[in-house]
Amino acid sequence: MPINYRTVLAVAIATLCGVSRAEAADGASITLYRSDSPALYASSGDSDVNSGYAVVRERRNVTLQSGVHDLVLGDLPNHLDAEAMALGFPSGEAKVISQRLLLGQGPNAALTGLTGSSINVLGDNGQALASGTLLRAGEDGLVVSTDHGTTLIRQYAAVTTAGGNFPTGSSLRLRVDAARSGKADAMLSYPTSGIGWRAAYVATLQPGNTCNMQFESRASIANRSGRDWHDTNLTLIAGEPNFAKTTGPRPVMMRAMAAPVAAEALPEQSSMGDYRSYALPAPVDLPDGSVSQVPLYAARTVSCERTSLYENGGNWVPPQPMINETFNTDSNTSIISTLRFAAFDSLPAGYLRVLTADRNGVPQFIGEGRINDTPKGSDATITLGTAFDLRGQRERTSFHVDKNGRTLDEAFRITLTHAGDSARTVTVREHPNRWRQWTVTSSSAKPSKQTTDTLEFKVEVPANGKAVLDYAVRYTWTAEEQPQS
Repeated sequence: MPINYRTVLAVAIATLCGVSRAEAADGASITLYRSDSPALYASSGDSDVNSGYAVVRERRNVTLQSGVHDLVLGDLPNHLDAEAMALGFPSGEAKVISQRLLLGQGPNAALTGLTGSSINVLGDNGQALASGTLLRAGEDGLVVSTDHGTTLIRQYAAVTTAGGNFPTGSSLRLRVDAARSGKADAMLSYPTSGIGWRAAYVATLQPGNTCNMQFESRASIANRSGRDWHDTNLTLIAGEPNFAKTTGPRPVMMRAMAAPVAAEALPEQSSMGDYRSYALPAPVDLPDGSVSQVPLYAARTVSCERTSLYENGGNWVPPQPMINETFNTDSNTSIISTLRFAAFDSLPAGYLRVLTADRNGVPQFIGEGRINDTPKGSDATITLGTAFDLRGQRERTSFHVDKNGRTLDEAFRITLTHAGDSARTVTVREHPNRWRQWTVTSSSAKPSKQTTDTLEFKVEVPANGKAVLDYAVRYTWTAEEQPQS
């Protein structure tokens, strides 16, 4: 269907002539919520991402005209919650009658933020095609208001701004009623996606016979919103608020550029409702398409515990005693390396990378795991990976069912082998889950832990050798619980 350019121009002229431009001011305040979206932190992908959540509050300098007129606020992110945007005049110079969000998306996304600005449009060889106010940027071209009328430009090579400012993102068009003409300050607030944060932890294991690690805590802040922020006052929120709505260039890994502060300056932590907030001590810059990092806690040495875990079965309990001989006979061969430590303070959810020094003293990566929101003093455990030199083998050595006596006896042998050059302690974790009533009738090693659904043993495995664990359990049930087969 052909475009009626005359209609396009008429609408543009009727709605945007006389528009005043409101300039974005640095120093916005952003409350930023945690997001685990891989797209936000990825090193490749789309230029903007509709994930994450933030609430932005920023001051805008506007030029008012007495009476009813239009304002355009540019330099907005690409994924806004249009229903939650609010503009106010603290001194009461004007009131907002209506507002319309102009989305900065598609091939002309970069120009949407210039709506209402003075621009210069250049051709292929650098010649000036038009100079004036940008009324509209769409797939059909640019609509520019000049001293000689209104022009539709369909083919052009470049656009420059008269003031040298090239805002990013979307624009907000408002109709306001002002009591007087002149300069005024307006406060704009809005929620947006395309920006989020999560904790990033690095633990370097220290040499020695005990488990200690140098623990570093940072906040990773991803901005892929289509908008730059400068000298931003940032508050990070840890926790999981409920969001009823579905929230809608290659990031550069960098340290957040901040004003000089004392080396010990760290975020100020406090409670906020059911959540926890971290107010950064200095303003930061958040360029679009970046992942910035700021310290969360001071680096410190933390005690830890490493475990080589050999586990079979799970915590599931059947609705009646399982007397089938083939039940729960699978044998796992892998032995998993885990790391556990107590949180020295409230730790927001994020990912922990663990390093250890090789024989040349060079820190090397040995595993990564997720830490959930962890209150101070609580344990955090991650899986580092599968041990290379350790293996396990489980075999059932006896099985007997006495239906009349309502008992079942079962025994297992677990063989652990080790090809390394130093002895290791392996935690064997079994889950006797044929029925909820059971007791250990014999074992070659004393259980280190026993609960209603878990049985653990600590087994010493020599270097270049093996160790064997034998244990037996008896299940019992009542006449009412007697299985049918």
